[in-house]
Amino acid sequence: AVSAGKQVSVFIEVKARFDEEANLNWGEKLEKEGVTVHYSFPGLKVHAKIALVRRQEGETAKLYAYTATGNFHEETARTYSDFGLFTADERLTKELARIFSYLETAKLPQQDFHHILVGKFNLREKLEQFIDAEIDAAMRGEEAQIILKVNSIQDLAMITKLYQASQCGVKIKLIVRGICCLVPGVPGLSQNIEAISIVDRFLEHARVFVFHQGGKEAVYLSSADWMLRNLSHRIETAIPVYNETLKKEIVNYLRIQLNDNVKARIIDINFLNEYRKTESDLSIRSQLEAYYYARRNTENLQ
Repeated sequence: AVSAGKQVSVFIEVKARFDEEANLNWGEKLEKEGVTVHYSFPGLKVHAKIALVRRQEGETAKLYAYTATGNFHEETARTYSDFGLFTADERLTKELARIFSYLETAKLPQQDFHHILVGKFNLREKLEQFIDAEIDAAMRGEEAQIILKVNSIQDLAMITKLYQASQCGVKIKLIVRGICCLVPGVPGLSQNIEAISIVDRFLEHARVFVFHQGGKEAVYLSSADWMLRNLSHRIETAIPVYNETLKKEIVNYLRIQLNDNVKARIIDINFLNEYRKTESDLSIRSQLEAYYYARRNTENLQ
């Protein structure tokens, strides 16, 4: 892009576990080619995975954005399973531009974030509000459900909130690949929470939050795990998916995983990590089924 005469600005997080040297090398290469490179803030880690393009179209400039649950890394992209969203929705692009302005200038945004959830600004608060809304629905006798897919869940306050939701009748389904400090299935505490972990050929790396909201599901793609460091001490993003077709696809992927009876292991109080068995006569290996689902969707578009 720079060689074609475009203005390019890149923020590189140096405080990246195992990748500090590689990221510094990339920063030097980019600077040599004429890219404006911004580096880490002292005492603050940026974990968001976002890109923004300002394109001149006639006499107006239009913003396009790519947001993802995974890093911009061509090698891990071969083995990690992530979601990415490319959008020109002004509700999202304008707020993403606000994040980039903060990263470039270190000046706090003067406007609130109304659509995107951003770590250190409104992420934790909004997630608590979403859970409270499901609790209120359950208390009214209405359907209330939360589906979370994360790498890890460790944040005590959020775990306590999910326990509260379970006690009020909210049905909660978790897909947690790694650390899970929440204990599902405990009578009187977490009896309405089910949790599985899927370890297969591709590393499950996506973070997806789904809140029922009376049937008008709110779906977010995020860079943030539910850990104290992610929710309180990092710049993370959770991006709402407004397109109904895409929302349905993402939820369908999660439901495929929740029905996995080959590679899914049950997370429970006994720490047995037993493979999940169902009454189905069909073997459902979610990564394979997700591939076929994506392939059918692609063929339908052609």
